[in-house]
Amino acid sequence: MFFVVSKLLSALTQPLSWVFLLMLAGLWRGRRQAARGRAMLWTGLLLILLLGWLPLPDLLLRRLEQAQPVPAAPGDPQWAAYAGVVVLGGALENAYVRDGNGQVALNGAAERMTMAIALARAHPRLKIVFTGGDGTLLRQTESEAAQARQYFREMGLADGQVLFESASRTTYENALYSAQLPGMDIHRPWLLLTSGWHMPRSLATFRKLGWTVTPYAVDYLAGRSTPWTQYAMVKSLSHWQIAVHETIGLWAYGLSGQAQ
Repeated sequence: MFFVVSKLLSALTQPLSWVFLLMLAGLWRGRRQAARGRAMLWTGLLLILLLGWLPLPDLLLRRLEQAQPVPAAPGDPQWAAYAGVVVLGGALENAYVRDGNGQVALNGAAERMTMAIALARAHPRLKIVFTGGDGTLLRQTESEAAQARQYFREMGLADGQVLFESASRTTYENALYSAQLPGMDIHRPWLLLTSGWHMPRSLATFRKLGWTVTPYAVDYLAGRSTPWTQYAMVKSLSHWQIAVHETIGLWAYGLSGQAQ
């Protein structure tokens, strides 16, 4: 139930949804109060322009991404002391994208996959645990873990070095079901690898369930600062959606007891 509700509410984290609702209300109000209706429509248009200004969403993203220190390079010898790396799904396109060509398609969070490979190659004794099932409301034909298996194999990782968890649909289930994999010891030190903006919620969730994890954040979007001249509508809308989604997610996970 929590999964379904979270997916439905995620639509409200789309910035254009806010503008659409405002302009729809303006049209409705305009039938009786023309001046107020026009004001709401103009406000909606101004919001569309404002949403394209990148420094605003990056302020929110930066608070998420800078909550944890930037990790050392994958070749750093300190990582050899860990039991392994838990890699959270979210870097692969939906299964339908590869239908007809058989190639695994990476999305904007590709560093989750590429950095996992770099760590595995630098420290062959590290166990890689990939966790990711089907996060869509309507079931696909293939889980993200199945695609990850193909990708890691094509990148040259030995099958015995990687474990796959394919039932999870949420960050909470990532932590819960990964702990149930054969031979897993969550009390040993593990690296938790995910996007910087996703790390605060992920870290709080894994630690809530008893994992001993150290954050290894990748896929930074905001950087240390964003020049005030940066204007990019599509990119900015994406940053808004991620920042709002994660902020609401932190709040919801905390209230539901799924995170520290």
